[in-house]
Amino acid sequence: MTNKNQPFTLPPQGVSRAKQILQLVPIGKTSFYKLVKEGKFPAPIKLGANTTVWRNADVLAWLDDLEKQATA
Repeated sequence: MTNKNQPFTLPPQGVSRAKQILQLVPIGKTSFYKLVKEGKFPAPIKLGANTTVWRNADVLAWLDDLEKQATA
């Protein structure tokens, strides 16, 4: 559980669910899944019928690339 007074960060190892990732990206859930479907966001990993996760390293690399594009 995260402290509401501290910003959420992803550790470089491990995996995260969409709810955690959306705390870092200022878009809604529908837009997030659209990016995933269009291949503009890292591919998810299905752990089960109702469990989908993303590798934190992939998400952090995507965010880094996004930042580089914005400053270029």
